[in-house]
Amino acid sequence: MLKSINKVIKILIFSDLVLNSAWGLIGPIFAIFLVQKIAAGSAVEGAKIAGFASLTYWIVKSILQIPIGRYLDEKHGEKDDFWFMVFGTFLAGLVPFGYLIASQSWHIYIFQILYAIGMAMVIPSWSAIFTRHIDKGKEAFEWGLESTSLGFGAGFAGAIGGILVAIFGFKVIFVLVGIFTIISACLLLLIYKEIAPRDKLFPRIPPFRMPF
Repeated sequence: MLKSINKVIKILIFSDLVLNSAWGLIGPIFAIFLVQKIAAGSAVEGAKIAGFASLTYWIVKSILQIPIGRYLDEKHGEKDDFWFMVFGTFLAGLVPFGYLIASQSWHIYIFQILYAIGMAMVIPSWSAIFTRHIDKGKEAFEWGLESTSLGFGAGFAGAIGGILVAIFGFKVIFVLVGIFTIISACLLLLIYKEIAPRDKLFPRIPPFRMPF
């Protein structure tokens, strides 16, 4: 059944799986990192930093996504969507390396802003390309495959992240997240030739196949 899915959708799903699995490694341990490394062992202070870090990310991302989406819609063709998606993913991949040198709460907030900018570039552009290239008649299946892959990836990554921190510490986790996020950006380059230029943008229609 997976063979019937077109290349663009496959790569988008796989890249998103790598991206979300990478950040899934951080999920269970980020608050612990803030308590131990940023808040000097204070659970109360660490909780405050974690809360404001989350607020910073969601506010910045939410504010930027709408104007970015409108800008991408006003441009004809998919090249702009594609490069927003690639550069946004790459920017997000730099953030975990920033955590390695963070020592103050404001450092974390700055990196959260960068992460939010990156994801605000990625989500509207990724969704637009996915929507245009989805196989006709398989919309529910392919969106379901995307959601299912993310669920499995995030679940296993969370468990693995906790184990790796216990064995190797936080630095290894952040390096791995950064590397895998950049790999996710590089995977997107595999569909560059399938991206429609400005004068050839049209919804994808699957080739006709005889029913035998």
